[in-house]
Amino acid sequence: MKKFILSVGYALKGLRFAFTTQQNFRIQVSVALIAIALGFYLNISTAEWHWITLCIALVLVMELFNTGIEALVDLVSPDYNKLAGHVKDISAAAVLIMAIFTLLTGAIIFLPKLLLLFHAA
Repeated sequence: MKKFILSVGYALKGLRFAFTTQQNFRIQVSVALIAIALGFYLNISTAEWHWITLCIALVLVMELFNTGIEALVDLVSPDYNKLAGHVKDISAAAVLIMAIFTLLTGAIIFLPKLLLLFHAA
């Protein structure tokens, strides 16, 4: 049990590091909170909640992996290295692809409901 508690502590330490040092992570958390609030306001279905929470989790996980990869690359290659730059760019591209998928998923779920809401007003 002690090992489990320690591992959770390390994970929370990693989250705190990402939140305090990574502007993109803070932005993504803020957008996630807005999406959650909008989901409650628009009373989205259970299936829609599954998609929204999956997208939120995947974007945040991808950003955490990206942050870890960048830190590791900086550790092993502190000076400029073209290949190290490619590794960082590829890692960032993975986050971008997930963010685009999330944006499209959010648009599919939220836009029709928002349009109905605005037409009713």
